Amino acid sequence: MEAILIECVQNNLSHFMYRNAIFMCERLCAEFPSEMNMHLLASCYLQNNQAYAAYHILKGTQMSLSRYLFALSCFQMDLLNEAEAALCAPNEPNAEVPNGAAGHYLLGLIYRYSDRRKSAVQHFKQALSLDPLLWSAYEELCVLGAAEEASAVFGEAAALIIQRQHLNQLSTSQNSLTSSSEDRSTVSFKNCGSENVSPRQLKHIQANNNSRDIPSTYNGPVVGISGGAAPQSHNGGPSSLSFYNTPSPMTAQLSGVVPPPLCRNLPPNPSSVSADNSPKSTVNSTIQAPRRKFVDEGKLRKISGRLFSDSGPRRSTRLAGEVGINTGTTATTVGGNWPTHHHSSKYVGGANRLSSAALRSVTLRKGQTWASESFDEGSRHEVLDDSRSNITITTSNTSPCAETRSVELDGAVVMNGSKVILSGASDVMSLFRILGEGYRLSCMYRCQDALDLYLKLPQKHYNTGWVLSQVGKAHFELVDYLEADRAFSLARRAAVYSLEGMDIYSTVLYHLKEDMKLSYLAQELVSTDRLAPQSWCALGNCYGLQKDHEIALKNFQRAVQLNPRFAYAHTLCGHEYVALEDFENGIKSYQSALRIDSRHYNSWYGLGMIHLRQEKFEFSEHHFRMAFHINPRSSVIMSYLGTALHALKRSEEALEMMEKAIIADKKNPLPMYQKANILVSLEEFDKALEVLEELKEYAPRESSVYALMGKIYKRQNMHDKAMLHFGLALDLKPSTTDVATIKAAIEKLHVPDEIEDSL
Repeated sequence: MEAILIECVQNNLSHFMYRNAIFMCERLCAEFPSEMNMHLLASCYLQNNQAYAAYHILKGTQMSLSRYLFALSCFQMDLLNEAEAALCAPNEPNAEVPNGAAGHYLLGLIYRYSDRRKSAVQHFKQALSLDPLLWSAYEELCVLGAAEEASAVFGEAAALIIQRQHLNQLSTSQNSLTSSSEDRSTVSFKNCGSENVSPRQLKHIQANNNSRDIPSTYNGPVVGISGGAAPQSHNGGPSSLSFYNTPSPMTAQLSGVVPPPLCRNLPPNPSSVSADNSPKSTVNSTIQAPRRKFVDEGKLRKISGRLFSDSGPRRSTRLAGEVGINTGTTATTVGGNWPTHHHSSKYVGGANRLSSAALRSVTLRKGQTWASESFDEGSRHEVLDDSRSNITITTSNTSPCAETRSVELDGAVVMNGSKVILSGASDVMSLFRILGEGYRLSCMYRCQDALDLYLKLPQKHYNTGWVLSQVGKAHFELVDYLEADRAFSLARRAAVYSLEGMDIYSTVLYHLKEDMKLSYLAQELVSTDRLAPQSWCALGNCYGLQKDHEIALKNFQRAVQLNPRFAYAHTLCGHEYVALEDFENGIKSYQSALRIDSRHYNSWYGLGMIHLRQEKFEFSEHHFRMAFHINPRSSVIMSYLGTALHALKRSEEALEMMEKAIIADKKNPLPMYQKANILVSLEEFDKALEVLEELKEYAPRESSVYALMGKIYKRQNMHDKAMLHFGLALDLKPSTTDVATIKAAIEKLHVPDEIEDSL
């Protein structure tokens, strides 16, 4: 009953029928309340997204797999302390982490989210050393900024580890197959009725219950001891051992079985057993005497009748039919009607009917093949002559020659399989080296290098959703929004079901002010998966573009609710709080994002902006510098860091930072504008005008550029040019605040700067 219920539960799980699996597993646990069965029930609940149920079921369990599953439930419920205690017993600091690589990976996540970076890195590396195919562990190392070069992680050593793991799995599966074969043999022996077995055969069965055999490849019906169908094994294959009664001639004719050999009660072949009763490896297959054939059925009946009337009730084995070869170390001699059983021999079943394709050979384990006669099915039967009545069949491991050949064949098969596995592992590792190094460079914000590396991928891998999303993210970080839009669009076509990177894609469309495309994307994502945080981030960006910050904030909060560990959703909440001038909650949102991912530079940038607006320049400079250390190639971060330094009266440092920002992205007008501002404060008006004249080429419709030029001309008492540029600035329709500032400057155009400053 237990086996039936377990098989039913596993079958339901494989078909994603979780409700039925839970019901059947509850019946299983009620009938057989073992920890293994409770573990299976917890697995059912966990796969049904009911971590709380698995938590209560597994609490207090001691089995290694149960502890891992309990820790996973705790992690999903955000009970990190309990999850850590389940994986690392406090009383056993040197105990092995349950579930190998997966256990170390889970422990790394626990340490990461409890702000213990060093321990998290250690366990992620340990997980990768145990299983080089655990890509998620390498991703986490990249996110933490602690990943080694992909060539060092996914090298030949990793391929050898994969090869060893697969060979171990093959060995384990072969052992399990052998043990299941032994179980089937035992069941077959038990199913054979003892009332139809001679004492000698019964003794033989009992003596060989634990010996190993190889199931025959013939799957036809098997003649049982009493002439009926022999018991089948539980998996539908033939029983591994069968004995036969000598059938009557009529039965043999009707059933199509080859008649027994025409020989009297001959003694066993003395050459088959040595003087010390040990078996000899001999095959008496060189005797090729002509066989007698019977033309009509009448003669056959007469001869068979005489033969069996003299032989009495003795039972015999049959050479014809399915021939199986045992794996023991002794020989089985079939001599005419005499079954000679040595003390440790084993008979392997025969068939009552041959297939239309004649049996052409008897094939031993480990590849050794012996020739045998073929028998044709029909009304005419060939009967073996007396000279061929003694055939000794031995296993391959009784002869030194056969053993050597079989070992060589086994070794060749293993070596060939090992080479295939190693070749496949090397191919996977070469692919991982490109993907891993590209992802590592992206996380280090060396985005152009990452893009160049992704181009080395085969076309079929490059055109997948994940790779195209990474390409889109790289272009986004390079502030190349048009290319990012193109890459994300291709990713959507390649995998319309995937939400990977769609939160970033919505931000790209936000910056491009593509309100229609953004609205369409948000609707598509919500219809695809309403419970994904990316869907609600897209919806929030859609409302943010419409300046409806309160509704946008609610959508971002919904994303946080769905996945509290989604750092970007916390950051977007912070941006909306800042837009609503709720700086206190904005700071809290940014700090929440940094608790999840300390390298999320957008949150450091957001905190710097809040402190800059609050004129807390030292705090602002600290947060901008933290963001700069994480992403030293962002022109925007450099620009605001320079602005903070300028506010702290560190103008020389500020100018150096602005120069770096201009070099990093010449298309970004912000650092050039800020550089002009710094030069104005240093009263280097000519240099400032040169910078602004260059900036006009990049941003010809930026009103603030003309307004600043107007201020410079006013400081130089060039009122006509100042008035011209103030007018140009107003014509470009600046914001309401800027309009008021420009008009105030026009009104005070003829007021000296000294008096204006005092006012």
